[in-house]
Amino acid sequence: MSKNEVEKCYHCGDPCSPTDIEAHDKHFCCHGCKTVYEIFAENNLNCYYDLENAPGKTPPELEGKYDYLDHEDIVEKLIDFNDGHTQIVTLYIPHVHCSSCIWILENLKKLNLNIISSQVNFPKKTIQLQYNFDKTSLKDVVTLLASIGYEPYISLDDVDKKETTVDRSLIYKIGVAGFAFGNIMFLSFPEYFEVSEFWLDKYKHVFRWLMFSFSLPVVFYAAQDYFKSAFKILRTKNLNIDIPIALGISTLFIRSSVEIFFNIGSGFFDSLTGLVFFLLLGKFVQQKTYNYLSFERDYKSYFPIAITKIEKGKEINTQVNDIKAGDVLLIRNSELIPVDGILMQGNANIDYSFVTGEENPISKSSGEKLYAGGKQIGSSITMTAEKSVEQSYLTQLWSNEAFKDQKAKTYKTLLDKISKQFTIAVLTIAIVSTTAWLYIEPSLALNVFTAVLIIACPCAIALATPFTMGNLLRLFGQKGFYLKDVRSLEQLTEINHIIFDKTGTLTQNDKAEITYEGTEITAEDEDLLKSTLKNSNHPLSRKLYDYLHSQNILTIDDYEEHIGQGISAKINDNHIKLGSSAFVENPSTQTKLETAVHYRNNNEYKGKFVFKTSYREGVQNLFYQLQKGYQLAILSGDNSGEKKFLERFLPKDTPMFFNQKPNDKLDFIQKEQAKNNKVMMVGDGLNDAGALKQSDLGVAISENINVFSPACDAILDAKKLNLLPKFIKGTHQGLKVIKLSFVLSFLYNIIGLYFAVTGQLEPVIAAILMPLSSISIVGFTTLATHFIGKRI
Repeated sequence: MSKNEVEKCYHCGDPCSPTDIEAHDKHFCCHGCKTVYEIFAENNLNCYYDLENAPGKTPPELEGKYDYLDHEDIVEKLIDFNDGHTQIVTLYIPHVHCSSCIWILENLKKLNLNIISSQVNFPKKTIQLQYNFDKTSLKDVVTLLASIGYEPYISLDDVDKKETTVDRSLIYKIGVAGFAFGNIMFLSFPEYFEVSEFWLDKYKHVFRWLMFSFSLPVVFYAAQDYFKSAFKILRTKNLNIDIPIALGISTLFIRSSVEIFFNIGSGFFDSLTGLVFFLLLGKFVQQKTYNYLSFERDYKSYFPIAITKIEKGKEINTQVNDIKAGDVLLIRNSELIPVDGILMQGNANIDYSFVTGEENPISKSSGEKLYAGGKQIGSSITMTAEKSVEQSYLTQLWSNEAFKDQKAKTYKTLLDKISKQFTIAVLTIAIVSTTAWLYIEPSLALNVFTAVLIIACPCAIALATPFTMGNLLRLFGQKGFYLKDVRSLEQLTEINHIIFDKTGTLTQNDKAEITYEGTEITAEDEDLLKSTLKNSNHPLSRKLYDYLHSQNILTIDDYEEHIGQGISAKINDNHIKLGSSAFVENPSTQTKLETAVHYRNNNEYKGKFVFKTSYREGVQNLFYQLQKGYQLAILSGDNSGEKKFLERFLPKDTPMFFNQKPNDKLDFIQKEQAKNNKVMMVGDGLNDAGALKQSDLGVAISENINVFSPACDAILDAKKLNLLPKFIKGTHQGLKVIKLSFVLSFLYNIIGLYFAVTGQLEPVIAAILMPLSSISIVGFTTLATHFIGKRI
């Protein structure tokens, strides 16, 4: 480049004049462009710049990855709409995390003119794309997204998904009850204050009949679920909270209707509609949780849609469900092995950490068995399928009885436990009071009976749990702890035994502490090591390559990788060996259970690089806090190499079990439950799926809460694992808030029952007491739970 020629900015293309910032061997026109480039570089998004240099060209790492989207039958199952010219598809993008991501994704039409529109749903991390099917395809759209760093997560579950409909009936019922409540309150004001005015007196009957009309849809539509529930529970000869609620609603409606029909009074329609409105509002708060998270996932959410099959020398994309025994499959780097089979060709380094818990990849040679669920790391391999997807080792886990059990059917909440006593108490008071008034003043006996049922309706009690637990669900979610429902939150308070998986739960898979033991490593050694490791795709090689600081890459004269042993290379006069102790010919006869890469240069054994597991921040303090009130245990699919290290920060005599298969973990939990222990399992991988499902409360640890995690009752952000004791403590405090709310509700009932039993209950008193009790309970629980949330 001549001296007079101005450099162009690598990021935006503008001339670097008058400012020319040189960094990373590139030129930038400002610090902003330099910062954006560094952000892309740190997140492996440099292929962004390939879009301008080679528009329409697929980056090499994505070549062939989405060929299965050329199949019409697969595309048909993924798309939401197709008229032959325009297609609409909704894709899940796990990497969406900020407003900049939304801006990029909603401007895809600038990168591909055939994309008509793109709309992001941030809470669900999905994007709905509309594109011209005549000029572009779903494959082109998905490849574009992947090339700019927003690769969609497409799994077998997406093609097997069942049609779901959104149930909006509760919202409609709240709307009906709220509308009726407001209008009836407005029409009742003259009755409350006994206003005497000509026009009001003249149209009083019209107002009362209007109130009656407004109450009809509330009783027969909005409140119908309470009647259905009460009827079903009575058929089982049990009692629950819906029975006194249904009694209260029925009594309010019947007595109010009688007063209107016989022109006795205005009735209690305001209290009736207010009661139903607040009850439905509580139910809405309870149901409005994290419906964008999936707590019921199986292997289909983890498996790819399609795989490459080799048939008569040609590569053909086929659906995973269509794989049969004897099919020859091509597995590329980072692709999942979908079925059990035999390795035929290639260097297999299989990462089974998510399936078995084994932390380090397993090397396999030709003729060895491969199991479904592992991920190939390195160059492509070919394998022969032995079974179909449904018959493979991994999928057999889901046939266990644990996945058929319904915890919700056997667990009784606090509200369930008190509802029986409450119902009996209310009916007893009503009967005793009525009997007494039959002797005192028979004409008032029926009024007293109905008044007791009206005023003792457990509205405030029924609101305490949903509002307290609903608020806690929301506050916990803001802190990174997402529980499935209110029932799971209550179950957390009964846990007395906590079991942890190790790999991926207590440890960080993407980090490792590397230490060197041996003779001093010189700068020349670093150059030789870095140059040798550059050619290897083995996970330990990549970690060690990143660990070394040398930037001087030398030319390799000879290189060979020995599967399951190590690598050898020749650089000038240096013969390098890296790998296992036996391969490198370590002169020491002592063997340790550790993960290490040994190094030999020529005939001299230099030493070894030891890889130590990196534990999550705050793990030691986590166990210190939990040991005070819980039995603890470790169940790991990994080997016992970390046992001595774990013993340092675990409570004394904490049981630790290693090399545990999925069924071993499940059996251990069943044995503890047989001892009447309430067990919480904390895990992260498919090998924990059975244990998470069997436990009384299964908590899945996830680096990204939207990416695959096994079926569970709660999802905990991995970065917030150290807050688990605070979440448990907050739940116990929430239970205390509910109990205090019950006490407050009983006080209101005692005051109301005084007026009811003495025959003094007037509509205005009911209109004040019933909403007041509901509003005060909602206010108290909201403030109390907010205080709990601030302390986490």
